[in-house]
Parts: sequence; structure tokens; C-alpha cells
Amino acid sequence: MKTLIVEENPQLGALWADHLRQQGGEVRLARTQEAAILELQSIAFDIIVLDLMLGDGSALAVADFASFRRPQARVIFVTDTSVFSDGSIFNHSANACAYVQSSTAPEDLAAMVAHYGGVR
Repeated sequence: MKTLIVEENPQLGALWADHLRQQGGEVRLARTQEAAILELQSIAFDIIVLDLMLGDGSALAVADFASFRRPQARVIFVTDTSVFSDGSIFNHSANACAYVQSSTAPEDLAAMVAHYGGVR
């Protein structure tokens, strides 16, 4: 399974990537909108773990580009804020499949990636 993690915090992104790689996943990391778009242009990802509050760029722009360029890829939004905590993210992003806190245990996030990113 090919996973793109878009997370500006390098330690958190690396922690998630390590857990996914332990499960045999192929993982790429991007810290900005621009870097994520470049990854999406060259690799057909199965799933994207996307920090909703990117400091450099827009997570919704990344999700929109993914829905155009890689329509099969689903998005797990992660955040440490209460933005979209009402579930409205699913109205704004057609490829959203989950919305979780950044503090979610890495093994739980890895299980969600395996579930939502698996063959459909």
C-alpha cells in the first residue's frame, strides 16, 4: 500500500511513517502543500494522511488536487485543533474518509490507514 503523509511536524510524520513501514507499507513524507502536490503528480497513492492545518499551504488544496489527480486515493485528515470537529470536513472534501486528532496513537492511525487504504 502506498501512503503519502503530509505533516509539517517532522517528528510526528516520521513516527507515523515508521509504524506504517513496520506493516509493510510504502510511505512518502511531505511537509508542505507544494511538496505534497509534487508527490501526487508522480505516485499513485492509495491513501493520504493529511495535516488539516498546514503552516505552508492548504490541506484542502492538497485534498482537491488528489481528488483530481488520484481519485482513488482516500484522505485521513489529522489535526490538533477543533476546526471541522462538527464533521463538516466530509462536506468539503469528497475523498475524506476519516478525521482524527494528531494525538491519535500511531498504531491506531496505522490500522485506519490499512483499513481505508486497502483494496476496494
